[in-house]
Amino acid sequence: MKVAIGFDIRDTSWGGGNQFVKTLVEALKVKGHKVTHNLIDNDIDIILMIDPRSYNDGVTFGSLEIIKYLILKNKNALVIHRINECDERKNTFHMNKLLKWSNYCADFTVFIGSWLKNLDIYQKDKPSKVILNGADRKIFNSYDKKIWNGISPIRIVTHHWSSNKMKGFDVYQRLDSLLSTCEWKNKVEFTYIGNLPNGFNFKNTNHLSPMHGKKLALELSKHDLYISASINEPAGMHHIEGILCGLPIIYRNSGALPEYCGDFGISFESQDFLPALMKMMKDYSIFKKKLVKYPHDSEKMTNEYLTLFSKLLKNRRKIIEKRFLLKSPFYLFLNLLFLILKFRNIVKFICKKNS
Repeated sequence: MKVAIGFDIRDTSWGGGNQFVKTLVEALKVKGHKVTHNLIDNDIDIILMIDPRSYNDGVTFGSLEIIKYLILKNKNALVIHRINECDERKNTFHMNKLLKWSNYCADFTVFIGSWLKNLDIYQKDKPSKVILNGADRKIFNSYDKKIWNGISPIRIVTHHWSSNKMKGFDVYQRLDSLLSTCEWKNKVEFTYIGNLPNGFNFKNTNHLSPMHGKKLALELSKHDLYISASINEPAGMHHIEGILCGLPIIYRNSGALPEYCGDFGISFESQDFLPALMKMMKDYSIFKKKLVKYPHDSEKMTNEYLTLFSKLLKNRRKIIEKRFLLKSPFYLFLNLLFLILKFRNIVKFICKKNS
């Protein structure tokens, strides 16, 4: 099986999407499958669209490039669209329409959180499923984690690559302010790892630059409690990495966080995190024991993707026969457009050769 994934891996801190692709590529290669990050080869079996915005840094192809590939090179490739974005995430006004339009080229849709399925961001007559994210237990684990003794200040941590304020900076700023008060300054320590919005500064928080891999895992393991205040989080990886490092979590009741964090922490509404923090400090040992059953790791995630790929390939003929894309007026229009462009390039080549 040859899989094309539309994202170039970065060996640095680059957000959850980068970590997902890196993990999936490793799993595919271990099983003996071939992976490419472009649409050059004529024998691609599975095309995985990570982000339809081919103009974004790191994205190697989007929906238009996929349609062109299906028309001109290989109509037998199956297209999976992994949706991990939405307008609700960052208060934008274009992403949902772009996702829905781009989803036109997909044979199957994967969501990284169940709540995304309720948004108008995909062609709902197409098959789909939810595959939750997972982090690598070989890197993110609690083997060296010391248990909070309930007496010393509880060390809270969070980490985000994105500096968008909707990652929870309203809550993180409140927590930072809380540390100025006499009641809390000797009870809590807070560390923020990652990028900050322009002009945003902490006063009482330990701010560290973005990290990834083992360095990040080691830093997370130095703490006792994880917090995620992200608003409308499609899924993310940050809270998964924190929990796998042995940290119970307090989390905003928003987006996919309840689905991922569920029994392994305490939720809070809006900016009111203090009741959750107080309850966690009281019942810390109870939630700590639950972490051994946390299911969302990379092995589970990649197995689900590989199973999906195999299942789709077994039914490739039926999927292609039912493919609306190759039967629609839209397809005929694009087919004609690409043929015209191809003919124009041939004419240019001949004229240049004869000149």
